Amino acid sequence: MKLRLHFVVDPMGWLCISMVFGIWLYNTFFIPKLVLHPHYNEGHIPWAIVVCYYIASTLCFAALFRASTADPGRLPVDPHIPHAEREHWELCNKCNLMRPKRSHHCSRCGHCVRRMDHHCPWINNCVGEDNHWLFLQLCFYTQVLSLFTLALDFCQYYYFQPLSGQDQGKFTTRHELALLRVSALTGLVMFAGMTSLFYTQLTGILSDTTTIEKMAQFSNEIYGSKKSWQWALAEVCGTRWKLLWLIPLRSREPIQASHHFRTHV
Repeated sequence: MKLRLHFVVDPMGWLCISMVFGIWLYNTFFIPKLVLHPHYNEGHIPWAIVVCYYIASTLCFAALFRASTADPGRLPVDPHIPHAEREHWELCNKCNLMRPKRSHHCSRCGHCVRRMDHHCPWINNCVGEDNHWLFLQLCFYTQVLSLFTLALDFCQYYYFQPLSGQDQGKFTTRHELALLRVSALTGLVMFAGMTSLFYTQLTGILSDTTTIEKMAQFSNEIYGSKKSWQWALAEVCGTRWKLLWLIPLRSREPIQASHHFRTHV
């Protein structure tokens, strides 16, 4: 599997993605250290909870890394235009290059992107045809990890048994309370923000309308088409295998339409 890396030179984008990575690193370090490992060592929780948290954290980081470094669908300087598709291409008035319809020129990145949805500073990359599925995965796994973190923070105070191997009064007053409050706050903010973003992205995919087209008030009669939810997601993810929709460490290939996926269910 060949995964090409794509980086955008943007100091503001670097700052934003560093903040996202910092939140992920904070919760991935302190939640196991303060909650999972101590309670597992004393037999209060099963090993499966610890493993599931690390799996959710790993998938969240993998989606973040791939979404921020994957080529979103940047058009080459001299693209090959099939003769049968020439009528579906147009000239960009900013870079004076030919591009397929529904492409957009990103002023932050300085080039056109196929079926560009938007430029996201939090991943320091555009969200386009080739990495939209990764951005959707990032939203999903961030929700899972944030909800998992909030549940563990809640259980630490209201459900889990007290730890016998620590000075609870001194430790809780000086360290644990402050650290877990920060964890709960970041988890709540990330969960609320990503839930809203995930819903917006999913409705856009199912209606075949990008964020830019919504902002420009394009009609669904121009670009939108009636597709089943399986075909709409399969087209974005580049595979008909639903299990692969959740795996970030793979490549994406465009798929052809089929009668099965175009039929409503």
